[in-house]
Amino acid sequence: MSVTIGCDAHKTSVTIAVLDQRRGVLHQQTFPTNRVGRRDLVTVGRRWPNRRWAVEGAAGSGAPVAQHLVAAGEQVVDVPAKLATRVRLLSTGHGRKNDDADAIAVGIAAIDNDRLNGVAAESHATTLRLLADRRDDLCRQRTQTLNRLHAMMAHLVPGEKISRGSIDTARQLLRRVRSTDPVTKTRRQLAVELLADLRHLDRALASLETRTTEAVAESHTSLTELFGIGPVLAAKILGHVGDITRFNSKDQFASYTGTAPIEASSGDVVRHRLSRAGNRQLNSALHIMALSQIRQPTAGQDYYRRKIAEGKSRREALRCVKRRLSDLVFRTLLADHRRHLAPST
Repeated sequence: MSVTIGCDAHKTSVTIAVLDQRRGVLHQQTFPTNRVGRRDLVTVGRRWPNRRWAVEGAAGSGAPVAQHLVAAGEQVVDVPAKLATRVRLLSTGHGRKNDDADAIAVGIAAIDNDRLNGVAAESHATTLRLLADRRDDLCRQRTQTLNRLHAMMAHLVPGEKISRGSIDTARQLLRRVRSTDPVTKTRRQLAVELLADLRHLDRALASLETRTTEAVAESHTSLTELFGIGPVLAAKILGHVGDITRFNSKDQFASYTGTAPIEASSGDVVRHRLSRAGNRQLNSALHIMALSQIRQPTAGQDYYRRKIAEGKSRREALRCVKRRLSDLVFRTLLADHRRHLAPST
């Protein structure tokens, strides 16, 4: 008998529901996510020889459980949270939500959808994604720290103009500040600490950029040969795309990157609107790439000007460039994949 094991995974527990192909519940159980619990999870699942595991959010909160199952030789598919939510809302339970109901919903979603992505063991793409996400975190911290520093400086040296990234200027101005009262003294001390934080973040970013460049070089990608893509953007793209062969066409890839417009037609009126769906990290990377191209004499700039001449607004023309670049990135990644599979001569 073929079964699907739906998994609702959390940080400290995972609840499973074993379903047959008629969606009947054969077994339910909750396990801790520690070493013993994960071992027992696999042991219980092996009671059904013909099984498939369905993990909600296998690339997010369900990743530790999903990767443990893959390492144990199990077949695992990734169930997007929105599919499981839709099943739960349309069920006879009137949207009742608990771990048992969620596990059942995940299993039903897997049974009803035969195009779910399989979960593979973590690869070099995971390393690149971790590095790209870490850089984003550090950049956000640096921006927040810099904003706090400028707020302090507005009190300590009113009227002085400090550029956004001029840490040296801020340091020089602070040396001239005299602490005449307790509040000013506290502000100056905090400003000095913020400067130290900025220096630490800058060193961390420089070190991370070196590691990212080395990791991208190890991937042997040709993405960095495209205008507007350096090691940082290449790491983000490779890390978030993963296996390019999971996309059947450039159109499917564009839908994933959020660069494919959504039809919003009605009656005789045919129109399209901007897609807010897709992977926003990839969309952001393509946006940066597009801005780089339209500012320099490139094929992207020529295409952008052609769209402007056709009567499109600058924003609409930029969207067209992003879609064209999405197709270019797809072809490049696919060519890299085929080149890596080709036997060496």
